[in-house]
Amino acid sequence: MRIRTLTLAAASGAALLAAGVLPANASGATTHPTSAQEGSVSATDLLAKVTSCSQISNGKYKTDDETSATIPVCGKNGAVFWKADMDIDCDGQRTSKCNENADPWYQDDTAFHQSDGKPLKADSLPYIVVPSSSSIWKYSSYGIKGGGVVAVIYNNKVEYAVVGDTGPTKIIGEASYATAKALGIDPDPATGGADSGVTYILFKNSQVSPIESHSAAVTLGDRLAKQFLQSN
Repeated sequence: MRIRTLTLAAASGAALLAAGVLPANASGATTHPTSAQEGSVSATDLLAKVTSCSQISNGKYKTDDETSATIPVCGKNGAVFWKADMDIDCDGQRTSKCNENADPWYQDDTAFHQSDGKPLKADSLPYIVVPSSSSIWKYSSYGIKGGGVVAVIYNNKVEYAVVGDTGPTKIIGEASYATAKALGIDPDPATGGADSGVTYILFKNSQVSPIESHSAAVTLGDRLAKQFLQSN
């Protein structure tokens, strides 16, 4: 996570959960996303269920440090959601794509860790960033936890991710390099991202085990997405 400001963005050129626990294969190997449309539930069907907002956050979030606070967290049966931008999180294990040289805001850790105790790998694991708990909203009070499953929707594509990191208390709309790449968004941490049009649906009381298994996230996400459609 990082605190971005419009000034920093300009200077750097930046354009900018139904419960479920699902174990992966015993090998626990990280599996990379292979397609932008994952599972059997369409973006259109999911978006049709989040056209209106029943606000559960005490206030609203900014998408960047210097923008107005306009983004609420909304509640649905079995999930919470928000509609925002996407900043690129390249934190966690240092790789050829995510490091101090590639990312001006790089940090070598994530809030939640792999089954072996190491930070997550932003360039290979689709994950999102949730705002750190504050008076605006406390994610853990709504069944959201590290490893929880998220449907991220952009440009009529669905990508399943996990809750992998926490960010600033007043800013929302951030996901890993791998999430952006799978959705066709420029994943460059310094210059990439999407200004708007990203929907994040977080399924309550869900958890992928191990957190680094993307295939397990897709399997559980598809199941919970079907339940979400039935209960809303």
